[in-house]
Amino acid sequence: MNFSSVWLRSFRVLLFPFSMVYGLIIKVRNYLYDNEIIQSIEFNFPVICIGNISVGGTGKSPMVEYLLRLLVHRYKTATLSRGYKRKTRGYVLADDKTTALDIGDEPMQFHLKYPEVTVAVGEERAIAIPQLLFDRPETDVIILDDALQHRSVKAGLNVLLTDYNNLFTRDFFLPAGDLRDSRNSYKRTDIIVVTKCRDDFSIAQKKEIIKEISPAPRQHVFFSGIRYGTPYHVISRGVKRMSKETELLLVCGIANPEPLKQYVLESCASYEAMYYRDHYIFTIDDLREIRQRFAKIRARDKMILITEKDAVRLMKFSSELTDIPVYVQPIETYFLFNESQRFNFLIENFIQGYKTKS
Repeated sequence: MNFSSVWLRSFRVLLFPFSMVYGLIIKVRNYLYDNEIIQSIEFNFPVICIGNISVGGTGKSPMVEYLLRLLVHRYKTATLSRGYKRKTRGYVLADDKTTALDIGDEPMQFHLKYPEVTVAVGEERAIAIPQLLFDRPETDVIILDDALQHRSVKAGLNVLLTDYNNLFTRDFFLPAGDLRDSRNSYKRTDIIVVTKCRDDFSIAQKKEIIKEISPAPRQHVFFSGIRYGTPYHVISRGVKRMSKETELLLVCGIANPEPLKQYVLESCASYEAMYYRDHYIFTIDDLREIRQRFAKIRARDKMILITEKDAVRLMKFSSELTDIPVYVQPIETYFLFNESQRFNFLIENFIQGYKTKS
Protein backbone atom coordinates (compact mmCIF):
# COMPACT_ATOMS: atom_id res chain seq x y z
CA MET A 1 0.00 0.00 0.00
CA ASN A 2 1.55 3.37 -1.03
CA PHE A 3 1.63 6.54 1.03
CA SER A 4 -1.24 8.24 -0.79
CA SER A 5 -3.62 5.34 -0.21
CA VAL A 6 -2.66 5.17 3.48
CA TRP A 7 -3.22 8.91 3.81
CA LEU A 8 -6.60 8.68 2.06
CA ARG A 9 -7.74 5.83 4.29
CA SER A 10 -6.63 7.70 7.42
CA PHE A 11 -8.43 10.84 6.27
CA ARG A 12 -11.67 8.94 5.58
CA VAL A 13 -11.59 7.49 9.10
CA LEU A 14 -11.83 11.07 10.39
CA LEU A 15 -15.07 11.45 8.42
CA PHE A 16 -16.76 8.64 10.34
CA PRO A 17 -19.12 10.99 12.27
CA PHE A 18 -20.44 12.38 8.99
CA SER A 19 -21.03 8.83 7.77
CA MET A 20 -23.14 8.15 10.86
CA VAL A 21 -25.35 11.14 10.06
CA TYR A 22 -25.59 10.19 6.38
CA GLY A 23 -26.39 6.58 7.28
CA LEU A 24 -29.16 7.68 9.63
CA ILE A 25 -30.74 9.76 6.87
CA ILE A 26 -30.60 6.82 4.45
CA LYS A 27 -32.09 4.42 6.99
CA VAL A 28 -34.97 6.81 7.74
CA ARG A 29 -35.66 7.21 4.04
CA ASN A 30 -35.64 3.44 3.49
CA TYR A 31 -37.95 2.97 6.49
CA LEU A 32 -40.44 5.38 4.95
CA TYR A 33 -40.36 3.51 1.63
CA ASP A 34 -40.38 0.04 3.19
CA ASN A 35 -43.48 0.90 5.24
CA GLU A 36 -45.14 2.64 2.27
CA ILE A 37 -45.28 5.98 4.05
CA ILE A 38 -43.65 7.20 0.87
CA GLN A 39 -45.03 5.37 -2.14
CA SER A 40 -43.00 3.88 -4.99
CA ILE A 41 -44.56 3.72 -8.43
CA GLU A 42 -44.70 0.31 -10.09
CA PHE A 43 -45.46 -0.11 -13.79
CA ASN A 44 -47.33 -3.03 -15.32
CA PHE A 45 -44.49 -3.28 -17.80
CA PRO A 46 -41.08 -5.02 -17.76
CA VAL A 47 -38.59 -2.64 -16.14
CA ILE A 48 -35.10 -3.94 -15.32
CA CYS A 49 -32.96 -1.89 -12.94
CA ILE A 50 -29.16 -2.14 -13.08
CA GLY A 51 -27.45 -0.48 -10.14
CA ASN A 52 -25.26 -0.59 -7.08
CA ILE A 53 -25.33 0.68 -3.52
CA SER A 54 -21.85 2.17 -3.58
CA VAL A 55 -20.11 4.94 -5.49
CA GLY A 56 -17.36 4.15 -7.93
CA GLY A 57 -17.18 1.91 -10.94
CA THR A 58 -18.85 -1.46 -10.52
CA GLY A 59 -19.30 -2.11 -14.25
CA LYS A 60 -22.83 -0.79 -14.82
CA SER A 61 -22.25 0.33 -18.41
CA PRO A 62 -20.76 -3.02 -19.55
CA MET A 63 -23.67 -4.81 -17.86
CA VAL A 64 -26.23 -2.60 -19.58
CA GLU A 65 -24.50 -3.31 -22.88
CA TYR A 66 -24.56 -7.04 -22.11
CA LEU A 67 -28.33 -6.80 -21.73
CA LEU A 68 -28.67 -4.76 -24.91
CA ARG A 69 -26.79 -7.40 -26.91
CA LEU A 70 -28.96 -10.07 -25.33
CA LEU A 71 -32.30 -8.37 -25.96
CA VAL A 72 -32.04 -6.01 -28.90
CA HIS A 73 -32.73 -8.58 -31.63
CA ARG A 74 -35.81 -9.98 -29.89
CA TYR A 75 -37.40 -7.01 -28.15
CA LYS A 76 -37.89 -3.31 -28.71
CA THR A 77 -35.49 -2.22 -26.00
CA ALA A 78 -35.02 1.15 -24.31
CA THR A 79 -32.58 2.52 -21.75
CA LEU A 80 -33.36 5.28 -19.29
CA SER A 81 -30.55 7.01 -17.40
CA ARG A 82 -30.21 10.08 -15.27
CA GLY A 83 -27.78 11.59 -17.78
CA TYR A 84 -25.05 12.60 -15.36
CA LYS A 85 -23.00 15.70 -16.29
CA ARG A 86 -25.24 16.62 -19.22
CA LYS A 87 -26.00 20.27 -19.97
CA THR A 88 -29.76 19.73 -20.31
CA ARG A 89 -32.46 19.13 -17.71
CA GLY A 90 -35.59 17.03 -17.59
CA TYR A 91 -36.59 14.32 -20.04
CA VAL A 92 -34.60 14.05 -23.28
CA LEU A 93 -35.01 11.43 -26.00
CA ALA A 94 -31.89 10.81 -28.10
CA ASP A 95 -32.01 11.34 -31.87
CA ASP A 96 -29.53 11.68 -34.72
CA LYS A 97 -28.54 15.20 -33.61
CA THR A 98 -27.91 14.31 -29.97
CA THR A 99 -24.50 14.81 -28.36
CA ALA A 100 -22.98 13.75 -25.04
CA LEU A 101 -23.66 17.24 -23.71
CA ASP A 102 -27.38 16.62 -24.28
CA ILE A 103 -27.70 13.23 -22.57
CA GLY A 104 -24.40 12.41 -20.84
CA ASP A 105 -21.50 10.19 -21.84
CA GLU A 106 -22.81 6.73 -20.95
CA PRO A 107 -26.26 7.16 -22.61
CA MET A 108 -24.48 8.60 -25.65
CA GLN A 109 -22.26 5.53 -25.72
CA PHE A 110 -25.38 3.31 -25.80
CA HIS A 111 -26.93 5.50 -28.50
CA LEU A 112 -23.88 5.29 -30.77
CA LYS A 113 -23.22 1.56 -30.32
CA TYR A 114 -26.84 0.42 -30.47
CA PRO A 115 -28.74 2.80 -32.79
CA GLU A 116 -31.78 0.49 -32.79
CA VAL A 117 -32.19 1.00 -29.03
CA THR A 118 -34.30 3.86 -27.67
CA VAL A 119 -32.09 5.95 -25.39
CA ALA A 120 -33.60 8.51 -23.03
CA VAL A 121 -32.54 10.42 -19.93
CA GLY A 122 -34.48 12.01 -17.11
CA GLU A 123 -33.77 12.78 -13.46
CA GLU A 124 -37.33 11.92 -12.40
CA ARG A 125 -37.75 8.37 -13.62
CA ALA A 126 -41.38 8.19 -12.48
CA ILE A 127 -42.10 10.98 -14.96
CA ALA A 128 -39.66 9.88 -17.66
CA ILE A 129 -40.96 6.29 -18.01
CA PRO A 130 -44.52 7.29 -19.06
CA GLN A 131 -43.08 9.91 -21.40
CA LEU A 132 -40.76 7.34 -22.99
CA LEU A 133 -43.64 4.90 -23.47
CA PHE A 134 -45.72 7.70 -25.03
CA ASP A 135 -42.90 8.55 -27.45
CA ARG A 136 -42.07 4.89 -28.20
CA PRO A 137 -45.27 2.87 -27.55
CA GLU A 138 -43.77 -0.18 -29.30
CA THR A 139 -41.20 -0.57 -26.48
CA ASP A 140 -41.09 -4.07 -24.95
CA VAL A 141 -38.65 -3.53 -22.06
CA ILE A 142 -36.91 -0.62 -20.32
CA ILE A 143 -33.49 -0.90 -18.70
CA LEU A 144 -32.97 1.61 -15.90
CA ASP A 145 -29.30 2.50 -15.66
CA ASP A 146 -28.02 3.29 -12.15
CA ALA A 147 -31.41 3.57 -10.45
CA LEU A 148 -31.28 1.09 -7.58
CA GLN A 149 -30.95 3.74 -4.88
CA HIS A 150 -33.72 5.90 -6.40
CA ARG A 151 -36.81 4.35 -4.91
CA SER A 152 -39.49 6.49 -6.53
CA VAL A 153 -39.85 3.71 -9.12
CA LYS A 154 -40.12 0.03 -8.19
CA ALA A 155 -38.61 -2.02 -10.99
CA GLY A 156 -39.91 -5.49 -11.74
CA LEU A 157 -36.37 -6.93 -11.71
CA ASN A 158 -33.47 -5.45 -9.74
CA VAL A 159 -29.87 -6.37 -10.55
CA LEU A 160 -27.25 -5.32 -7.98
CA LEU A 161 -23.60 -5.04 -9.02
CA THR A 162 -20.78 -5.13 -6.48
CA ASP A 163 -17.06 -4.96 -7.27
CA TYR A 164 -15.15 -8.04 -6.09
CA ASN A 165 -12.37 -5.73 -4.89
CA ASN A 166 -14.80 -3.58 -2.89
CA LEU A 167 -17.74 -5.75 -1.85
CA PHE A 168 -20.69 -3.92 -0.33
CA THR A 169 -20.60 -6.36 2.61
CA ARG A 170 -17.25 -4.91 3.73
CA ASP A 171 -18.05 -1.26 3.11
CA PHE A 172 -19.46 1.65 5.10
CA PHE A 173 -21.52 4.78 4.42
CA LEU A 174 -20.10 7.83 2.68
CA PRO A 175 -17.87 9.72 3.19
CA ALA A 176 -15.82 7.36 5.36
CA GLY A 177 -16.73 4.49 3.04
CA ASP A 178 -18.25 4.16 -0.43
CA LEU A 179 -21.83 3.12 0.39
CA ARG A 180 -24.53 5.50 -0.79
CA ASP A 181 -27.27 3.17 0.43
CA SER A 182 -27.67 0.73 3.30
CA ARG A 183 -26.00 -2.69 3.03
CA ASN A 184 -29.41 -4.23 3.75
CA SER A 185 -30.71 -2.77 0.49
CA TYR A 186 -29.33 -5.84 -1.25
CA LYS A 187 -32.39 -7.67 0.12
CA ARG A 188 -34.59 -5.70 -2.31
CA THR A 189 -32.78 -7.14 -5.31
CA ASP A 190 -33.40 -10.25 -7.36
CA ILE A 191 -29.96 -10.80 -8.90
CA ILE A 192 -26.56 -9.98 -7.39
CA VAL A 193 -23.54 -9.88 -9.69
CA VAL A 194 -20.03 -9.78 -8.23
CA THR A 195 -18.13 -7.94 -10.96
CA LYS A 196 -14.51 -7.54 -12.04
CA CYS A 197 -13.44 -11.02 -10.94
CA ARG A 198 -10.17 -12.35 -12.33
CA ASP A 199 -10.07 -15.24 -14.78
CA ASP A 200 -8.52 -17.50 -12.12
CA PHE A 201 -11.37 -16.87 -9.68
CA SER A 202 -12.00 -20.20 -7.95
CA ILE A 203 -15.03 -22.20 -6.87
CA ALA A 204 -13.82 -21.88 -3.28
CA GLN A 205 -13.78 -18.08 -3.55
CA LYS A 206 -17.24 -18.19 -5.07
CA LYS A 207 -18.62 -20.20 -2.15
CA GLU A 208 -16.98 -17.92 0.41
CA ILE A 209 -18.48 -14.78 -1.10
CA ILE A 210 -21.94 -16.30 -1.48
CA LYS A 211 -21.76 -17.24 2.20
CA GLU A 212 -20.67 -13.70 3.07
CA ILE A 213 -23.50 -12.12 1.06
CA SER A 214 -26.02 -14.59 2.52
CA PRO A 215 -28.62 -14.28 -0.25
CA ALA A 216 -32.27 -15.15 0.31
CA PRO A 217 -33.52 -18.35 -1.42
CA ARG A 218 -35.21 -16.24 -4.12
CA GLN A 219 -32.01 -14.34 -4.94
CA HIS A 220 -29.46 -15.42 -7.55
CA VAL A 221 -25.73 -14.67 -7.25
CA PHE A 222 -23.45 -14.52 -10.30
CA PHE A 223 -19.80 -13.71 -10.87
CA SER A 224 -18.54 -11.76 -13.86
CA GLY A 225 -15.33 -10.43 -15.33
CA ILE A 226 -14.29 -7.81 -17.86
CA ARG A 227 -12.97 -8.82 -21.27
CA TYR A 228 -10.94 -6.31 -23.30
CA GLY A 229 -11.33 -6.20 -27.07
CA THR A 230 -9.01 -4.94 -29.81
CA PRO A 231 -8.56 -1.13 -29.74
CA TYR A 232 -10.04 0.76 -32.70
CA HIS A 233 -9.29 4.27 -33.97
CA VAL A 234 -11.72 6.84 -32.63
CA ILE A 235 -12.42 8.21 -36.15
CA SER A 236 -11.43 5.68 -38.83
CA ARG A 237 -12.42 2.64 -36.70
CA GLY A 238 -9.30 0.85 -37.92
CA VAL A 239 -7.94 -1.60 -35.35
CA LYS A 240 -4.49 -1.75 -33.75
CA ARG A 241 -3.24 -4.45 -31.42
CA MET A 242 -0.93 -3.62 -28.55
CA SER A 243 2.30 -5.55 -28.22
CA LYS A 244 5.34 -5.65 -25.98
CA GLU A 245 6.86 -3.12 -28.39
CA THR A 246 4.06 -0.58 -27.88
CA GLU A 247 4.41 2.46 -25.67
CA LEU A 248 1.22 4.32 -25.02
CA LEU A 249 -0.37 7.28 -23.38
CA LEU A 250 -3.41 6.25 -21.37
CA VAL A 251 -6.05 9.00 -21.16
CA CYS A 252 -8.63 7.95 -18.64
CA GLY A 253 -11.62 9.65 -17.00
CA ILE A 254 -13.52 6.84 -15.29
CA ALA A 255 -14.40 6.04 -11.66
CA ASN A 256 -12.14 3.01 -11.27
CA PRO A 257 -9.22 2.79 -13.72
CA GLU A 258 -7.35 0.06 -11.81
CA PRO A 259 -8.45 -2.96 -13.95
CA LEU A 260 -7.62 -1.05 -17.14
CA LYS A 261 -4.23 -0.02 -15.76
CA GLN A 262 -3.44 -3.64 -14.95
CA TYR A 263 -4.50 -4.78 -18.42
CA VAL A 264 -2.38 -2.11 -20.12
CA LEU A 265 0.60 -2.96 -17.94
CA GLU A 266 0.38 -6.60 -19.05
CA SER A 267 -0.19 -5.78 -22.73
CA CYS A 268 2.39 -3.18 -23.74
CA ALA A 269 6.02 -2.23 -23.17
CA SER A 270 5.27 0.77 -20.96
CA TYR A 271 2.72 3.51 -20.55
CA GLU A 272 2.23 7.01 -19.23
CA ALA A 273 -1.14 8.09 -17.90
CA MET A 274 -3.26 11.21 -17.75
CA TYR A 275 -6.12 10.73 -15.30
CA TYR A 276 -9.24 12.83 -15.14
CA ARG A 277 -12.22 12.64 -12.81
CA ASP A 278 -15.19 10.48 -13.77
CA HIS A 279 -17.48 12.01 -16.45
CA TYR A 280 -14.90 14.74 -17.06
CA ILE A 281 -15.82 17.12 -19.91
CA PHE A 282 -12.72 17.63 -22.05
CA THR A 283 -11.71 21.05 -23.36
CA ILE A 284 -9.62 21.97 -26.37
CA ASP A 285 -6.81 22.85 -23.96
CA ASP A 286 -6.96 19.29 -22.60
CA LEU A 287 -6.58 17.97 -26.14
CA ARG A 288 -3.57 20.22 -26.74
CA GLU A 289 -2.00 18.93 -23.52
CA ILE A 290 -2.65 15.33 -24.59
CA ARG A 291 -0.97 16.02 -27.95
CA GLN A 292 2.07 17.58 -26.26
CA ARG A 293 2.42 14.73 -23.81
CA PHE A 294 2.12 12.17 -26.62
CA ALA A 295 4.74 13.94 -28.75
CA LYS A 296 7.31 13.45 -25.98
CA ILE A 297 7.05 9.66 -26.27
CA ARG A 298 9.97 8.69 -28.53
CA ALA A 299 9.04 5.11 -29.38
CA ARG A 300 8.28 4.21 -33.00
CA ASP A 301 5.32 2.04 -31.99
CA LYS A 302 3.15 4.33 -29.88
CA MET A 303 -0.51 5.17 -29.44
CA ILE A 304 -3.01 7.04 -27.29
CA LEU A 305 -5.51 4.78 -25.56
CA ILE A 306 -8.87 6.03 -24.25
CA THR A 307 -11.98 4.38 -22.84
CA GLU A 308 -15.30 4.26 -24.68
CA LYS A 309 -16.75 6.80 -22.25
CA ASP A 310 -13.85 9.16 -22.87
CA ALA A 311 -14.23 8.70 -26.63
CA VAL A 312 -17.82 9.93 -26.49
CA ARG A 313 -16.69 13.09 -24.66
CA LEU A 314 -13.81 13.71 -27.09
CA MET A 315 -15.86 13.32 -30.27
CA LYS A 316 -16.79 17.01 -30.28
CA PHE A 317 -13.16 17.51 -31.39
CA SER A 318 -13.40 14.92 -34.16
CA SER A 319 -11.71 17.16 -36.74
CA GLU A 320 -8.69 17.39 -34.40
CA LEU A 321 -8.42 13.63 -33.94
CA THR A 322 -7.99 12.41 -37.51
CA ASP A 323 -4.21 12.85 -37.63
CA ILE A 324 -3.24 11.29 -34.28
CA PRO A 325 -3.37 7.63 -33.22
CA VAL A 326 -6.17 7.86 -30.65
CA TYR A 327 -7.54 4.37 -30.08
CA VAL A 328 -10.59 3.31 -28.10
CA GLN A 329 -10.39 0.32 -25.75
CA PRO A 330 -13.66 -1.66 -25.90
CA ILE A 331 -14.71 -3.82 -22.96
CA GLU A 332 -17.52 -6.25 -22.31
CA THR A 333 -18.90 -8.28 -19.43
CA TYR A 334 -18.72 -12.06 -19.36
CA PHE A 335 -19.94 -14.53 -16.75
CA LEU A 336 -17.71 -16.99 -14.95
CA PHE A 337 -18.45 -20.68 -14.36
CA ASN A 338 -20.43 -20.97 -17.63
CA GLU A 339 -23.41 -19.27 -16.01
CA SER A 340 -24.33 -16.84 -18.78
CA GLN A 341 -27.18 -19.07 -19.96
CA ARG A 342 -28.72 -19.14 -16.48
CA PHE A 343 -28.46 -15.36 -16.23
CA ASN A 344 -29.93 -14.93 -19.72
CA PHE A 345 -32.81 -17.25 -18.84
CA LEU A 346 -33.71 -15.20 -15.76
CA ILE A 347 -33.79 -12.00 -17.81
CA GLU A 348 -35.85 -13.40 -20.66
CA ASN A 349 -38.16 -15.30 -18.34
CA PHE A 350 -38.90 -12.03 -16.53
CA ILE A 351 -39.84 -10.28 -19.79
CA GLN A 352 -41.87 -13.20 -21.06
CA GLY A 353 -43.81 -13.20 -17.78
CA TYR A 354 -45.24 -9.79 -18.73
CA LYS A 355 -45.89 -10.96 -22.29
CA THR A 356 -47.91 -13.90 -20.96
CA LYS A 357 -50.00 -11.60 -18.73
CA SER A 358 -50.83 -9.33 -21.63
